[in-house]
Amino acid sequence: MLTVLIVIGIVLIGAIGVWSRTRQTSLSGWSVGKRDLPRWTTWFLQAGESLTTFSFLGLAGLAYGGGMAALYAVGYLTITCTLQYFILPRQRQLGANRGYLTMADFFQDRFGSRALGKTVALCGAIFLLPYLQLQITGLGMIVQLATGSADASGFSMIVASVLVVVFVIWAGLRGIARVAVFKDFMMVAALVIVIAGVIASVGAIPDVVAKVNAISGDFFTISRPGFDAKFWVTSVAVTGLGAGFNTFPHLWPPTLAAKSGKILRQNNSWIAIYQLSLFIPIMVGLAGILVLPAHTKGNTVLLSVAQHSLPEPLLAVIAIGGAAAAMVPAGAIAMGISMLVSNNLFSIKNPRLRFRVNHLVVAVAVALALVFGLAKSDIGALLLLTYGGLTQMVPAVAFGLARKVKVHGIPVTLGILAGTLSVGVITFANISTGGIDSGLLSLVPNLVVLAVAEGIRRVAFKGQPPVPAHADESATGPRLSADHGRETVTEGATA
Repeated sequence: MLTVLIVIGIVLIGAIGVWSRTRQTSLSGWSVGKRDLPRWTTWFLQAGESLTTFSFLGLAGLAYGGGMAALYAVGYLTITCTLQYFILPRQRQLGANRGYLTMADFFQDRFGSRALGKTVALCGAIFLLPYLQLQITGLGMIVQLATGSADASGFSMIVASVLVVVFVIWAGLRGIARVAVFKDFMMVAALVIVIAGVIASVGAIPDVVAKVNAISGDFFTISRPGFDAKFWVTSVAVTGLGAGFNTFPHLWPPTLAAKSGKILRQNNSWIAIYQLSLFIPIMVGLAGILVLPAHTKGNTVLLSVAQHSLPEPLLAVIAIGGAAAAMVPAGAIAMGISMLVSNNLFSIKNPRLRFRVNHLVVAVAVALALVFGLAKSDIGALLLLTYGGLTQMVPAVAFGLARKVKVHGIPVTLGILAGTLSVGVITFANISTGGIDSGLLSLVPNLVVLAVAEGIRRVAFKGQPPVPAHADESATGPRLSADHGRETVTEGATA
């Protein structure tokens, strides 16, 4: 019965996504609409990134093993909101005035370099794929833990993946936005139910804290094995910088589609408070220390605690909320990957053909994530890999936001390649970093290569401007159009 309820809930999520009278038929309309999304639609798209599979499963597991080290999520999201308050309106302004559809468009236009645009598109697509896999893996874990059935898990992953492909292809950003509204209400309900179950069966929050502290005071420090101060500080730094400078390609469409920069600022003023909901999975993780067997897998903690204290109907609500928390970011990530590949990586001049290729890439990306997701990789590790790789875009974003770009595209490209290569080598060669985040370490070769290459350029080409004339924001020349020809964009006023 529980499996049936969960599958019905997943189908309902997909139905909400495709509920629309008309199908999107242009790449611009599909990805950013008319750049007029109102405040609340933008709110759910932005705030939805705070409550994902990682916060639902990974954060509770982190609290179970590392105690207060789990607060790194609250720390980096607070930094993120502060930085985005200033950065997102600027990105939205440039996007509206110069016709951006993707993050790679920003790089290509600001630095006047197609090579840089393609490099960003390739790196962005590669590093988003583990994040997409994370969502599919998390959904399968949620269903399996709730039902106790591996078969139900696999079936639900397949159904959810197919539905994500359908509603993303059909409705684009607006379909994702509709599902995001449903997802946030379900997630809040699920978290309230879980914490109520903890209070009813384990004790009130002060009691849980006192009992855990009696077991070991280390849970309320950042000194647990593997979760020490180095982990905390470097993880907060790298994820705060990456998210704060908006280096996640799938978060650019909501930014570019917002009606104004003022809306983005207002949302970030309140999203910081919304992060307080993350204390619920953290408290559930601490409660798990009291009621679960030793050495319980971290990703299973939240639902294992829920099973310990809640009846099946409420477990179904929690599982559906968790499924929605996986499907919404999965849809946004699939869109982000497909836009980078079809709009920037491939040079397809025919708009209709590019739109079809875009849809094909959505299906291929989700299919790959589904296949890899059956391996059930560690959720926390996947998230940190994605953040570490995409954080290598931070220096370039910072240079590109300036009124006048003073760095050439080739040094920026070389720096990004050095940083992402470093992240990949450290991760896949399993090189010990002494607890320091690989993404933060990799910013060092990134910046060194960028600085050296730019210094050589300035000596070798003394007096030459770093970017072409058309990349100058004050110029009245051609801009990026939706089909990437060079012509003036007429839509969008400044923020």
